[in-house]
Amino acid sequence: TLEIIGHRRTGSRARNAPGSAFADPRQPQSLGRNMGLRYAVMPPHALGSLAIGQSDLYPYYFKVSTNSRQTFLNSDEIENPVHLLAGRFDLAFVILYLFPLVILAFTYNLISSEKEAGILALTLSQPVTLRRVVLSKVALRATFVIVLAALLTVAGVILGGADLSAEGATLRLILWLAVTAAYGAFWFALAVGVNALGRSSATNAMVLAGLWLFFVVLTPSILNVAVKAAYPVPSRIELIQAMRVAGEDATRQSSHLLARFMEDHPEMTSSASATRGDAAHPGEAADYGTLLLAINDATERDVQPVLDRFDGQVAGQQRIVDRFRYLSPAIVAQSAFNDLAGSGAHRYNHFLRQVDQYHGQWRRFFAPRILKKEKIAVADIDTLPAFRFSEESTADVAGRVWSTLLGLLLPVVVVTAAGLRKLARYPVAG
Repeated sequence: TLEIIGHRRTGSRARNAPGSAFADPRQPQSLGRNMGLRYAVMPPHALGSLAIGQSDLYPYYFKVSTNSRQTFLNSDEIENPVHLLAGRFDLAFVILYLFPLVILAFTYNLISSEKEAGILALTLSQPVTLRRVVLSKVALRATFVIVLAALLTVAGVILGGADLSAEGATLRLILWLAVTAAYGAFWFALAVGVNALGRSSATNAMVLAGLWLFFVVLTPSILNVAVKAAYPVPSRIELIQAMRVAGEDATRQSSHLLARFMEDHPEMTSSASATRGDAAHPGEAADYGTLLLAINDATERDVQPVLDRFDGQVAGQQRIVDRFRYLSPAIVAQSAFNDLAGSGAHRYNHFLRQVDQYHGQWRRFFAPRILKKEKIAVADIDTLPAFRFSEESTADVAGRVWSTLLGLLLPVVVVTAAGLRKLARYPVAG
């Protein structure tokens, strides 16, 4: 069976060299490096169709091998740059950008239209206060708009084929609806505050449109520029060059690296002599596999500082975003939506940690066999390490979203209180 697999995987090269040890899938270095690779895959979350988030930028699968970690973690797919520039249209986009415009269209003239028509004074001549009139109008409009947004969300979940029976899926959907309601409440509160200033309907519309532009477009853009200026990410070309230089240096120092590798793995010392025996030759596949393990270890050590610097800059960017995200409700809501849909940075980093663990298991499975020159048997195929993605804890996600809800509701309370207080001095006539 393994010989048939090797013949299919190696193609014409195997046919041209039928006795080549490099084309033999029974050789552990051949199977673990290129002929029997397994994929580490992060499946989409049940609510993944609601928010694309950063899933179009980060790869969701890796082909894990015995090679160094950088060889597969940095081999991204080629994506159309036009698609990346335009982004994806999803429900989160509708809620973040269009939902506030619908709210503002319903609320820019809460009381100014009645004042301009000359009937506000007549309305207030009844046993009712201006605050009660405004709150009644806001409650009616908010119920209609937020219920409509909730129905669209549920329809998107159903049409997207989401499996709500998955662990934590129902709770995430409830939190999504809560964030949507809190985000809508912010814009209703803002409309109350602007209407309380006593300006005309046209002025209210202009002010609210300017606030929408400031909070939804300008603030996220300015923060994005500031983040990149404060923590610029190293060039990808620098990483590729570092990997190339490290690989060349490791190849030149192969003998020294092999001795150091054996020192770091004393449990394999007894088998190391076998690689230098009369049966081993410099061109033999088993010797090449042992040397390749040493070269990969050295390459990872030399490239790690570049990766650490890259990770440090990305972490710095995330710290700034987390610190200043409350300047814009759109940023706060976007981070919550990405978290709940499983398309944010937290879930991706959770996936990368599992890939690192799986890569270590894969190498620990093959390294002893390569050093001992053991051949893979049919029974060993069933014992190959398999990757199983473990979903991020729902409690961790809920904890982050609760802080988001507080960040949205606090300005709602403050702005609404200020607006209602201002209504006490509202010019009913004139």
